[in-house]
Amino acid sequence: MKKIFSLAIIMIVVTIAVSCNGNKNKNENAAQNKPAMVDEADSTIYGRCGEGTSMNMLQLLTDKGDTLSFTLISADTTANVQGGLLAGDRLAVLACKDADGEMFANTVINLSTLLGKWSDINRTFDIQEGGTVECSNQEPKPYVDWRILNGKLILTSDTFSIYKLGPDSLMLENNQGIYAYKRVMK
Repeated sequence: MKKIFSLAIIMIVVTIAVSCNGNKNKNENAAQNKPAMVDEADSTIYGRCGEGTSMNMLQLLTDKGDTLSFTLISADTTANVQGGLLAGDRLAVLACKDADGEMFANTVINLSTLLGKWSDINRTFDIQEGGTVECSNQEPKPYVDWRILNGKLILTSDTFSIYKLGPDSLMLENNQGIYAYKRVMK
């Protein structure tokens, strides 16, 4: 009986050790900027910039038909707005509640500004509506699709933070560095 009990304890300890090691490897992969899993929940709110948007307030007409208002500037912080705010533009918003309990826009990405053809010395790609990317077939690892997931831009299998998005410039950051692109006019 003691042998069976000892064997059961050893198996439980081995199972726990293997499980913990597996979690460590998953965390290391996430830290290495691996692509997001398909089943990961997206907390981004999508919609159009409303005409009630001002310097300190964002009005978002969501894809679900709601009208939401977000503070852009609070006592402690300022929202990270990439690509500007123009009524009618398509936006992706990451929000939270500020210290006063008001909805605060942590990150705002202007998807209308993100669309278009971008180029640097090594790569040219065209981010298109509907989640597709056109890229030269000569690229060693061409981008074929894109999406926003929790405020990050995913280009096929590469995940980036949008460091800067303007009318003619795009800077993307991951753990390998910052990549700067200029808009290619058609």
